[in-house]
Amino acid sequence: MPGLARECTVIAPDLAGHGESHRGRGDYSLGAHASTLRDLLMTLGHTRATVVGHSLGGGVAMQLAYQFPERCERLVLVSSGGLGSEVHAILRAAALPGAEWVLPLLCAAGVRNCVDATARFFGRVGLRAAPDLEEMWIGFRSLGDAESRQAFIHTLRTIVDTNGQRVSAADRLYLASELPTLIVWGERDPMIPVAHGRAAHAAIAGSRLEVFPESGHFPHRDAPRRFVEVLVDFMQSTAPARVDETRWRTRLRHGA
Repeated sequence: MPGLARECTVIAPDLAGHGESHRGRGDYSLGAHASTLRDLLMTLGHTRATVVGHSLGGGVAMQLAYQFPERCERLVLVSSGGLGSEVHAILRAAALPGAEWVLPLLCAAGVRNCVDATARFFGRVGLRAAPDLEEMWIGFRSLGDAESRQAFIHTLRTIVDTNGQRVSAADRLYLASELPTLIVWGERDPMIPVAHGRAAHAAIAGSRLEVFPESGHFPHRDAPRRFVEVLVDFMQSTAPARVDETRWRTRLRHGA
């Protein structure tokens, strides 16, 4: 974000149930997240923005563009959910009935502290976990309290079940062609396969695809300099969308 902020105004909120935002009981659907982001933009005085979403955030970004196209100048999807059913088995397992009873055992302080100590040891001898593992562990450590776990389970079950991703934007991707769209993916993504990105690129007329060959699920962490260069170039080389309501309505009627 510091590199990007040298070129742009960056708004990077924690979604509800994440980071320092509200936890506990609430609506964690993609539509609720999109509405919250629309409200945040308006509150901060930004009527329109280039919307960038990673993983779950990609699904939220697509939902925002679908619900409030007049607020979106461009759409950027990074290793995005919602573009196919396949997803890593660890997320399917976390959506199983009873996961809310298992997570407190896995997230017990003793378990987390033990792994932290191991990570510190490897750090002292010069070994560093890959960004995928680091980010997954940061997320895991955030589940130490009951409200965070509840928010995680609620969020996950709105989009994933034992068969994979439940929510798909495939039948609405034709609308994304109304916006300049950039798709970024790591070739070695273990969570959501890069094939989803390639299929979305083929389905969205005029979209741009950037595959980072050495990256996993977090290409912006694996190669932050390249990520910023790609994103800034995309914004500078495309005109912000001005969605025509009549054309949008016509495309919705005809489904193409």
